[in-house]
Amino acid sequence: METKKFIEKIQDFKLLPFFVIISMIIGISIGEFYNISNYGITPPIEAIKSIFAGNYQFNLPNTLALGIVIGLFLMIFPSMTNIRINDLSKAFSSRKQISIVLFFNFAIAPFWMLLLANIFLPVNSDMYIGLVLYGLAPCIAMVIVFTFLANGNNALALVLVAINSIMQMLLIPVYAQLLLGNINFDVLLVGESVILYLGLPLIAGFLTRRCGVKKLGEEKFENFREYLNLLAIIGLLFTLIVMFALKGDLIIQSPDFIIKMAIPMTIFFWSMFVVVYLVSKNVGLNYKDSVACAFNSTGRDFEIAIAIAITAFNPTVALATVVGPLIEVPVMLVLVAFAKRTMYWFKE
Repeated sequence: METKKFIEKIQDFKLLPFFVIISMIIGISIGEFYNISNYGITPPIEAIKSIFAGNYQFNLPNTLALGIVIGLFLMIFPSMTNIRINDLSKAFSSRKQISIVLFFNFAIAPFWMLLLANIFLPVNSDMYIGLVLYGLAPCIAMVIVFTFLANGNNALALVLVAINSIMQMLLIPVYAQLLLGNINFDVLLVGESVILYLGLPLIAGFLTRRCGVKKLGEEKFENFREYLNLLAIIGLLFTLIVMFALKGDLIIQSPDFIIKMAIPMTIFFWSMFVVVYLVSKNVGLNYKDSVACAFNSTGRDFEIAIAIAITAFNPTVALATVVGPLIEVPVMLVLVAFAKRTMYWFKE
């Protein structure tokens, strides 16, 4: 019972901010102590391929990079155990919600980020290219966790992520050419990212729910799932430690670099979330659906941005995209708190 109360306090943001700050400090301390920023880091998907090929180098930064995969799995898996098949079928028929997210993700977000890059950064500089790359694709993993933490519609979030994934594979090459000129990268990176960050947790969550309900019954499994929710919090904190260990020491070494990226990114995240949140409310959506739409229109696919930067550009561009999640995750957690505090705006 005490464990359940502890989990509820974290999910209600009574304890989570404290643990988030501690995790960021631990990550920065690890990165500073081992000077990890001086190491070349293999993207997680390429690292997994290298492991199977037998030529992977198990050094500290590379192993930490694999920690992102583990952390994201732990974050997403618990929310997947909450999804029922009938919830998914209902979500797929939510035309209004899907239309809002597709419009803001593919007609607004890339161009809004481009405009912010033009306002705040020298055109065609490495930071400029990194910021534009970061705005190309909607997130396909962590937005599920933010929706979950904000008590949003998890089934709708999953459906929106799945649709975003398909649209990414079709449109990222187009937007990359349109906004950044002639660049070459492997489009299969998008498909591989979908399988790794979305497909595996979805399958694991579906099988866990199916086996758990069969063995324990619906009511007992729901009680058990409350404890599974702690995994999402652990995964979030672990991912923060890993990400800040990889590049967080830049906050100490190059604060001006972080600030230059943080200003346009923070404006982007807040403006996208609030606009979509209010648009969803004004077209008659309830709180749970509005939160799912807002997070799915706001979060960016940093895994894809980093992969493209590493394969198609120089290390400084890659660094600019790596800084992205260091800014995005704390801002999105603040937006979770904002959403929960404004829940009363909606008449359910």
